[in-house]
Amino acid sequence: MKIRVLKAEDVEQVGDALGLARLDQGDGFYLVAWRDDEPAGHLHLALTDPPELQDVQVGAGHRRRGVATMLVAAAEREARARGFTRIHVDVAVDNHPAQALYRTCGFSDIGLAPRPVKGTIVIRTGPIEVDDVLVTWGKDLTEASS
Repeated sequence: MKIRVLKAEDVEQVGDALGLARLDQGDGFYLVAWRDDEPAGHLHLALTDPPELQDVQVGAGHRRRGVATMLVAAAEREARARGFTRIHVDVAVDNHPAQALYRTCGFSDIGLAPRPVKGTIVIRTGPIEVDDVLVTWGKDLTEASS
């Protein structure tokens, strides 16, 4: 498994396999996990302050094989290399598999009040209806916590 930044020539293949909802968001980039010549998963790293993990996707045939964990670790390295000392992710209160992933990767709830997100959100692939309650989890990226 290799992880690299999404290249322009791979957009169509990765988009067809996994979708690229945040491709034109403008504040970050995608990391893509490749198994041979097939995209196995991706993660968008928004370069906000602190950076934020977004649009984490793993293809059905690649789940439960550590792909998401490798993508999160790669995103942490990218954020650390840019001088950031923290990283965040918003996760739905009822998305227990995602919470388990982030907990395993060393993230924890940072104590902000849960926030409801409801309505139509327009992403690259079109509008989607959202009705979730999100909590923000974070991780310290300083060497002492790694």
